[in-house]
Amino acid sequence: MTLRIAELPFVLHPYGPAGDWSYADGVLTGTAGPRQDRFVPPTGESLESVSDAPRLLGAPDGDFQLIARVSVGFAGAFDAGVLYVHVGERAWAKLCLEYSPDVPTVCTVVTRGHSDDCNSFTVEGDSVWFRVSRTGRAFAFHASLDGERWTFVRLFTLGDEKETGAALVGFLAQAPTGEGCTVRYDRLEFRPSWPADLRDGS
Repeated sequence: MTLRIAELPFVLHPYGPAGDWSYADGVLTGTAGPRQDRFVPPTGESLESVSDAPRLLGAPDGDFQLIARVSVGFAGAFDAGVLYVHVGERAWAKLCLEYSPDVPTVCTVVTRGHSDDCNSFTVEGDSVWFRVSRTGRAFAFHASLDGERWTFVRLFTLGDEKETGAALVGFLAQAPTGEGCTVRYDRLEFRPSWPADLRDGS
């Protein structure tokens, strides 16, 4: 099943486990099942130990910013709603609003063979605005409490410009330890440009 969303200029396709993705009245909803996550442990486990979580992804052209307000039905530790970037089977990144482990927290994971894991700041409530941007081979993650003033979270790459130019971008829901988690994305927006300044709040 594919989804076409009026706010986005590219088609979205599901990947991984079924996420029961739906879109109505400007709201995209997805659900992770029990113990579903996407993470390659850096602590010595084999690459084959990676698990998977529902993803809904598309392929934007050129420079872009993908913006969404993410709201998470927290229930278990590390439940999260995510904006996700995928370049290859072991090259991908997550910008998460995560119960980490019992406080809503903006977290990032960048995977190049194995995953890293970094907490940025905590959030009151169950919602935050996220923005993922691309120019050339570079990606940037930002978060915002009001959708107006943006906090720079991370700048990274996942390969050369040819690889990153073919990246899939979109949405992921996870419930690594619990029985499931439903995530809502609204206030969706797409901009065909890179932010003018990554660190000035714009």
